[in-house]
Parts: sequence; structure tokens; C-alpha cells
Amino acid sequence: MLETSSNAEPVHVRWTENEQARSARWYAQNSSAPPKRIITADDTLSADAAYRLISQGTALLWRGDFQNARQLLQALTRRVDKRKKPVPADEAALSPIDTFNRHRLQQSQRSQLLNKLLIELGPDAGIALRRAPDVRDACRAALGETPEPFLLPLRALQGIIGAYEWKKKGVSISALGRRIHVDYGVFSPNRGEYIDLIARAPLPTQELAFDIGTGSGVLAAVLAHRGVRKVIATDQDPRALACAEENIAMLDLGGVITLQHADLFPAGRSGLIVCNPPWLPAKPTVAIERAIYDPDNTMLLGFLNGLASHLTPDGEGWLIMSDLAEHLGLRSREFLLEAFTDAGLRVIDRLDARPTHPKATDDADPLHAARSAETTSLWRLALH
Repeated sequence: MLETSSNAEPVHVRWTENEQARSARWYAQNSSAPPKRIITADDTLSADAAYRLISQGTALLWRGDFQNARQLLQALTRRVDKRKKPVPADEAALSPIDTFNRHRLQQSQRSQLLNKLLIELGPDAGIALRRAPDVRDACRAALGETPEPFLLPLRALQGIIGAYEWKKKGVSISALGRRIHVDYGVFSPNRGEYIDLIARAPLPTQELAFDIGTGSGVLAAVLAHRGVRKVIATDQDPRALACAEENIAMLDLGGVITLQHADLFPAGRSGLIVCNPPWLPAKPTVAIERAIYDPDNTMLLGFLNGLASHLTPDGEGWLIMSDLAEHLGLRSREFLLEAFTDAGLRVIDRLDARPTHPKATDDADPLHAARSAETTSLWRLALH
């Protein structure tokens, strides 16, 4: 599943090495556009020289010891972080949304620089460098078949390796008493508070439930574990559906949960429809951020506006939503409440949970003020 250009042709990059023209496919799912200039680099290149080159827009294709490449990336990370623009004296006067936008811009610029240290992999996803790990299984799990040599940033490769190890380990879900295993590129249910809300909200029915945007399948599994006899779980991402299918099979819930490729709702009506849409109305910059950012509240509003035609008369729609966007100035509480009314919905109840993830208590986080005030809610919605 190497990324291709809009005309479905593979994206290739070219460079000159030992006076020979070279090319390879470019893997860009979690990085920026292909680099315009590539030079080879090895163990003789100092971190200061490497930093000057990437700052000037030159990508470095590593030909030295693999472990030295990892050390170089760490050194470049320190230099990039050190060069961050000084915090303005009036930082406290910045609005939450300005702080958020500033933080995202800095993160984007940081990624663009650090993604300029490249690794070449062969058609079998092997790495022909000294002390290189065997990453073939991890790459196959993330990328599928790789029919030709390809380049990708070392940071992206580290992400692929880390995701593969996390998938094998799994994420413990207390409401299931089991682990969920999450594929590369699928949102991981690390934040357990929203899952616990699904586990304790009173069920309006045990006959049929819809899980909209199922991702790893975790919420569908929790509903089935609570005794819902049939769950239809939808997603429009084939990778997410494949991940959910594996988890459902592992949990032996195939007789209860049916997966469907759909944009939001399946056909028919249900007495319970659950959705955990992306929480922040902003534009994602890489594929995995689609689980975090919902441009123009598209999925949120699509879910709310579709409930009237998919809920049974006495059914409930469960919306899982953090108020982080409100604390960041990205969306107001009034907007959300008006969206309920405009969709012909009323609020039956709201269950709240405070975040337990580390960033909520990290006062060094630029968004700490918003994160520390965050509440995650399960809105129980019914038709007017």
C-alpha cells in the first residue's frame, strides 16, 4: 500500500550516486512531498553538517551504519528543538486558538526537517546497512507488498517498527478484560475513559446497535460484551475494517458483530447508535490524524443529522465527545447544543469523565491549560 500520486502512478524520487542515476519509489503516507534534492551520507557526516544540509532543504540518504543513523536522528532532533522560536513575552496573552495554531505549525516544521533523513529498503523491505534490524514483517504489516526498492524517512520507519511492536503487545481494555490489537494507521484506544463511558451507560436496547466509525472495533466489542445481541459496525477505511475484523475474530464475537464498509450509517434503524468522531475541527496533515481532526465538523454533523432517519422512535444516539475543542477555541458549546437542536435531537443525559492520559498533567505541554481542563462526555441523545 505504498502511496501513489493522484493519477495512480507510483511516486518516484531520483538522485545521483557514484555518478550513476538512481531512483526508487517514495513512501509518503506520514511525511511530506518527495524531497527535491537528495545526497548520500554516511558515518563521516557530522551532526552539525547534517543539520545545515537539512535546514537548506537537502535530504540525506543514509549509507552508513544503521545504528549511527538512529544516533544522528537523535542529534538532529536536539538541534531542531533547540532552534525553536523563543516564546514571545506576551505568550500568556495569546488566545487558546492562537496557541494551538502556533503549536501545530511548529510541529509541522519540525517534522519536515527531521523527515529529511532517509533510508532505502529493498523490494522485500530489507535494509542493506550494517547493524540494520529485520523490519520486513513490520513493513509488510504496514505497507503491504513492496514490489520495488523504496525510500522513506527514518522517523517513518521507526513509527512502523513501533506500531508493529504495539500491535503484537496490544492495548489492555478493562471493559473487556482482554487486549485489542491495533494495526499501523488505525487509531489506538489508549484513552480508556471514553471506553469506560460506553461500558457504564444504561443500554436502551440489547437487540441491535450501530457503531459508526468503528476503527479498531473496540466499542462494538464492548457493546457485544455487555450483551447486545447484534452490532453492525461501519467504517470507510479498509485498513480499519481489516483491523476490526482481526480483533472481532480474536474475541470470538464474529457471530454478534457484522462489519460494513460505509460512510457513517448502515441501512435500516436501530435502538442504539454509537459514534466517537474525531474531536477537533481542524485539518489533518497526515493520514493517522484523520482520527483526531474533523475538518468543518463534517463527521460530527453527519452523525447528528443522520440520527433521525436511522434511530427507532424510542432509540438513543450516543455521542462520545471531548470538550478539548472548546477549551482551544475551535468550537463552542453553543455550536454543539445548536447542532443537536437543528438535527431534531434532545439530550437525555450526559456522562462525564476526566482524562487520565499523561499530557493532562504535563505542564510543559504547550496545550496544558486546555488539556488540564478537558472533560470527555457521552451525550445520550433522543429524537424530539
